[in-house]
Amino acid sequence: MEIDEDKIDETVLALLFLTLHDGQRAWKGMDFEVMNRLYEKGYIDSPKNKNKSVWLTDEGLSRSEALFEKIFSK
Repeated sequence: MEIDEDKIDETVLALLFLTLHDGQRAWKGMDFEVMNRLYEKGYIDSPKNKNKSVWLTDEGLSRSEALFEKIFSK
């Protein structure tokens, strides 16, 4: 089976919206490779630290909210 990593990245970014706290911080308990791709795309700050959360960039926050609505709203 061929996997579409962009779809996985979008779903994880949408789920980060669900765990938002302290403004633009979200818990980073997702697959490290996905988090690294989101960093490379400019949606989050570097996940390579000891923090349990990651900072969403302005673009990442906006995209995260839009994807959350698209994927999970009725």
